Amino acid sequence: MMNNIIAVCPGSFDPVTVGHIDIISRAAQMFSKVVVVVMHNSAKNPCFSVEEKVEMLRKATAELENVEVDAYSGLLAEYTKKIGAGAIVKGLRAMSDFEYEFQMALTNKKLNPATETVFLTTRAENMYLSSSMVKQIGSMGGDISEFVPKMIHDKIVERLTERK
Repeated sequence: MMNNIIAVCPGSFDPVTVGHIDIISRAAQMFSKVVVVVMHNSAKNPCFSVEEKVEMLRKATAELENVEVDAYSGLLAEYTKKIGAGAIVKGLRAMSDFEYEFQMALTNKKLNPATETVFLTTRAENMYLSSSMVKQIGSMGGDISEFVPKMIHDKIVERLTERK
């Protein structure tokens, strides 16, 4: 564990998946404190409100003692300065993720030189998993139980099926 380093795991988490939880738990083993921050992404049309996403993430990470959940609508680099984070943790599924995330990492480094971006590769069983895929399957009545944390499964299914 990297002593006394606060890490931020940002995302839109719409909805949170087992892939997100895997990255968050691995980050929690590496850093003294991990703040999962729900970021407002104006380019996306969310299924869940920021408050709902925060609530679901708190339930899904309740057993991780050094993990907190927050929300922010400004620049990630500003948030990391505000809380004194030394690292941003991002999960990568494929090379297509890397190009975008690499650009973001360079931009965040320019805006806040005190914060490093750390990339964690997804586990092989989660490579295909995305919130978009979960929304598509769930909204058509498909079984998403293997893709989302058990404790929030019913809430996700309820929302996805009511949006038909």
